[in-house]
Amino acid sequence: QVQLVESGGGLVQSGGSLKLSCAASGSMFSLYAMGWYRQAPGKQRESVATISSSGGNTYYADSVKGRFTISRDNAKKTVYLQINSLKPQDTAVYFCRMTRGSEDYWGQGTQVTVSS
Repeated sequence: QVQLVESGGGLVQSGGSLKLSCAASGSMFSLYAMGWYRQAPGKQRESVATISSSGGNTYYADSVKGRFTISRDNAKKTVYLQINSLKPQDTAVYFCRMTRGSEDYWGQGTQVTVSS
């Protein structure tokens, strides 16, 4: 059974930075696409950034382009999200997702709170 564990969230001032990590259990991590999603209070969960299994292709939501960077280390079975120039509107629970065909796994999330 695959498990995803996010870490790195916290309280940060506007303009600050955080680096989120998502560690996966199980084998074959390098075959899965990975993604970061977020859900703010009272809002739907939205895609923030995704990365292909090899790491060669990435996608970013318009709202985070230029500020967020997704990366992965297949040897460590970990995906990262570097978040710079944080804004109060980035406040949300950030979730990690792992997909391959019909397989779809989610982590429990890590809270990011940005104070103005």
